[in-house]
Amino acid sequence: MSLHVLGINHQTAPVALREKVAFGPEALPPALAALRGLPGVHEAVLLSTCNRTELYAHADGDGQALADWLAAHPEAGPDLHAYLYRHHDADTVRHLFRVASGLDSLVLGEPQILGQVKQAWAASRAAGTLGGPLDRLFQQAFTTAKRARTDTRIGANPVSVASIAVRLAQDSFARLDASTVLLIGAGETIELAARHLVEARVQRLLIANRTLAHAQELASRHGGIALPLGELDKHLAEADIVISATAARTPVLHRQEVEHALRARRHRPMLLLDLAVPRDIAQDVSGLRDVFLYTVDDLERALEDNRRSRREAAQQAEAIIELQTARFVEHWQASGRQQTLLQLRAHGETARMEALAKARQQLAAGMPAEQALELLAHTLTNRLLHAPTVALREAARSGDAELARAAERLFPGPDAGNDGP
Repeated sequence: MSLHVLGINHQTAPVALREKVAFGPEALPPALAALRGLPGVHEAVLLSTCNRTELYAHADGDGQALADWLAAHPEAGPDLHAYLYRHHDADTVRHLFRVASGLDSLVLGEPQILGQVKQAWAASRAAGTLGGPLDRLFQQAFTTAKRARTDTRIGANPVSVASIAVRLAQDSFARLDASTVLLIGAGETIELAARHLVEARVQRLLIANRTLAHAQELASRHGGIALPLGELDKHLAEADIVISATAARTPVLHRQEVEHALRARRHRPMLLLDLAVPRDIAQDVSGLRDVFLYTVDDLERALEDNRRSRREAAQQAEAIIELQTARFVEHWQASGRQQTLLQLRAHGETARMEALAKARQQLAAGMPAEQALELLAHTLTNRLLHAPTVALREAARSGDAELARAAERLFPGPDAGNDGP
């Protein structure tokens, strides 16, 4: 059995493909059940965020069944295989540690990913798809990520996709203290965006969400105005900037609505920042004049300054991850060897008990003690040496010298250890 990870992320696949294989919270339990039901899969975790979808598994084989399962997703298609990355065993360990520490994120060192990894782990535990080496791996990933963020400056001045989006709005479009910003959604990304906007002294903040109570909670914390999502078209023209990040499976903002808003604004420009995967804003909106539409993939250029400032801290964090990877793999391999030893001892104990029970029966039937002891020793020797003898004979026929040398170490001759010639 091996540890596997395979998936796609912002480095290997465009948002148009990532949104097709994104799993919302409601889709996780049946997806995990299906993964656990694949032949040879013993444990499974499904991590799905706006920038990645990854399958982690403790399974037999090379993981091809996992790749085929993901490619069979109704919207993915067979072309998904060309975008997948795959890692096994030590590389799986290293990859998860890097993901949890924020070293594999679009925003280098961003803190939200650790919480998302923990949520994926908790969902798998709740679904009953964890309980062995993969479970221990995720728990070690949390410890490693905490150490990387504590012992290096990878977590200093934390940034997020939301903060980069707000910075992009400040630098390239409009003065926030003279702008109205419409936030669509009420999750963590929108919460962060609202916080950054208030710090930047945004003039007016509108918050629209499908559940009005959630929008009202967020608005009350940040001095905004809550709107039901159904009234979005009535207020869209008021917004100079729109930041959207919902969990909707289909767009919540369409071309016709934006066209209507632009006419009402007399074609004053609008900045639309779509931070959701799947995307919240219909792709054809980008073709409208006086609209500047950015997705999470478009933020890549704005993140280069962040990467440069954190590069040294990232190198230090990579060193911590390498050390922790080596320690986990060593412990995991040692536990595997321990299991082999336990199996060997269990085999010997079973042979002993069966031979002893047979000898007692023979004594009870009147067999002389000396004869019963002789038979006991003969039976026990045959039971213990049968499997090694068969294996060594096969090795001799096939020319397997390695097994013969191992047997010499396991069963040294009578003179082994003597100093004489």
